[in-house]
Amino acid sequence: MRKPYLVIAAGGTGGHMFPAQALAEVMLRRGWRVKLSTDARGARYTGGFPHSTEIEQVASATFARGGIVAKAMVPLRVLGGVVSMSWRMLRDRPDVVVGFGGYPSIPALGAAWLLRRPRMIHEQNGVLGRVNTLFAKHVQTVACGTWPTELPEGVEGVHVGNPVRLAVKDRAGAAYIPPGDYPMSILVIGGSQGARILSDVVPPAIASLPLETLQHLRVSHQARDEDGERVAAYYAEQGVDADVQPFFNDVPKRMTEAQLVISRSGASSVADISVIGRPSILVPFAAATADHQTANARGLVEAGAAIRIPESKLTVDSLAEQILAVLQNPQGALQMSQAALSQAKPDAAQDLAALVEMLAGQNAPQDPEGQTE
Repeated sequence: MRKPYLVIAAGGTGGHMFPAQALAEVMLRRGWRVKLSTDARGARYTGGFPHSTEIEQVASATFARGGIVAKAMVPLRVLGGVVSMSWRMLRDRPDVVVGFGGYPSIPALGAAWLLRRPRMIHEQNGVLGRVNTLFAKHVQTVACGTWPTELPEGVEGVHVGNPVRLAVKDRAGAAYIPPGDYPMSILVIGGSQGARILSDVVPPAIASLPLETLQHLRVSHQARDEDGERVAAYYAEQGVDADVQPFFNDVPKRMTEAQLVISRSGASSVADISVIGRPSILVPFAAATADHQTANARGLVEAGAAIRIPESKLTVDSLAEQILAVLQNPQGALQMSQAALSQAKPDAAQDLAALVEMLAGQNAPQDPEGQTE
């Protein structure tokens, strides 16, 4: 018997790939065949996808990188990717195509539009990205991770939340140990590829904390390859116990153990922080399209779960002050963790899967325990 077939199109960064992975995990458990369509950059994030996910690299391009010649070739490369994907879909017709944004999603969504296959997009941020803006009026459903999401006139969105990976969902609502006179942890993440400004400001801010606080601290700091050595060296010189890596494969575990998370406010990071339930200091990426990271942070900030510091106001002193405001106030930190949980949508992947099945015209099947996902 033929399995229903889903094509997931995503790429570029972990912000697109992690929710795509979460949907793949659910759909495979529901008996679907799943193929991921991405590019070489996106392929770097496929290690966490279930092994039964088919991975297909497609040709695409972006105007954001390269010289004049490379940018001039972008339309041809994108068109070539759409044509190639159209031929593949004619041979192997998907029941639904879901795009998560990023230029690598153009070929699959473009082919699905040409062939009139059921299709939808999921926007993680509070403002549509360029590719999702392009397709918003050419899909049957626009699923939104952050609410409210700014949408083009005439387009209605469905709020499902941002799907989190199983490794995150398994730790949903994990017990929070408030800060105190015992070992504590701070997790520093700047999105899937680190953040230069966090590597510049966070280490000296932490090193400036009072000794009675610092002696209990361990830091997990995600830093870009080019920053990692100097960041690790600085922590070591200051006597700070720190683990500095370009990418943590166990972010859910480290976040669960943390008393405080310092992070960019990318949609996936915000979703993970909400589902696990941790106090956070969020520094939105100032150059994000339409300032969407500020929109992403809004829910946690307004709920009292997070402290937002704009890049323009991020200094060693301002950050150190806010870190102490959390670590020296155990009851307040506990309230922040509970407020974060109030913003969580741990079942976002299941809700998104229900939209996929509705689009495919199917009834939701039962999971192995006989419970509807």
